[in-house]
Amino acid sequence: MPTARGGLAVGVHNGKLYVVGGYADGNNAAANEVYDPATNTWKRLSPLPTPRDHLAVSVVGDTLYAVGGRIKSSYRNNLGANEAYDISNDRWTTKAPLPTARSGIASAVLGGRIFVFGGESPDGTFHANEAYDPAADHWTAMAPMLTSRHGLGAAAVGDKIHVLCGGTKPGGMASNAHEVFTIPAVASSRIDKNRLFPYSFTSLSRNSRGQEP
Repeated sequence: MPTARGGLAVGVHNGKLYVVGGYADGNNAAANEVYDPATNTWKRLSPLPTPRDHLAVSVVGDTLYAVGGRIKSSYRNNLGANEAYDISNDRWTTKAPLPTARSGIASAVLGGRIFVFGGESPDGTFHANEAYDPAADHWTAMAPMLTSRHGLGAAAVGDKIHVLCGGTKPGGMASNAHEVFTIPAVASSRIDKNRLFPYSFTSLSRNSRGQEP
């Protein structure tokens, strides 16, 4: 990869990997670079307008969204930045900010919306789950995670998002939490902006002894 860094985020579009942001040598990286597995080549793209690390990236259609993150790897400097990268035109624009500024987050796309989970700050970890509708440039507070955490992972499978592991306290912590966020079938094509927590989380976690909690 052309720019060595950590705390970055990756999105996939048309079989290519878009690697955005990060932190190295005491500074944030604005790097936005794309890798093409078919040719084993990298290309530098228009840089991230707000350099940051521990952000989340998701792709909806032909647009990549870089959400949240922090300055110089400090969760005392959390951001709500939401910047959209037009992949076809190599151009960034500013969008409605993440309502809860946070870093160490995860995101996943379901039903054309971006769901952003968790995070950390000096006051602790976040249960937060907020959904962004790119078509309306609007955020909605969703059902919070059962277990607050940062440094977690999230992936959509079918009509559910699995939210995995992460630290329950700020800093170098870990957990084996496995929670599943579900959108009811009746609402799968539309998020009701007038309802605060219209959807639900369930837990598939086991405790450290492998038993149900």
